[in-house]
Amino acid sequence: MYSHSQAYRKQEVLSATPLHLVIMAYDLAIRSCDQKDMATALKAVSALRDALDLNYAEIAMNLLSLYNWTLDCIRKQEYKQAKQTLVELRDAWITIEHQMNAPKSQQVSAGVSMAVRTA
Repeated sequence: MYSHSQAYRKQEVLSATPLHLVIMAYDLAIRSCDQKDMATALKAVSALRDALDLNYAEIAMNLLSLYNWTLDCIRKQEYKQAKQTLVELRDAWITIEHQMNAPKSQQVSAGVSMAVRTA
């Protein structure tokens, strides 16, 4: 049976911007580290890694290195280290999201946001 929270989550995902989907993946990865849920944490970080747009090579390669390191931490059950990295990266994406949603006169260039596929 489909619960109201499941329906709400599905609608949230379907209506989210690509950038907000990235933030939601971070939220899932962080929550999974808190719960020491290796399988879900690995899936969430792998989804972030797989979403990288290699057309922005320098940024994507830096994020790839961080994601691979985080995946290694999770596999070693070093959830605290993985979570710390994920929280810092999530905070950066939140900042970018706020900048992108700010009025045009207040926007700051956010080239990092281009490291994630928007299609």
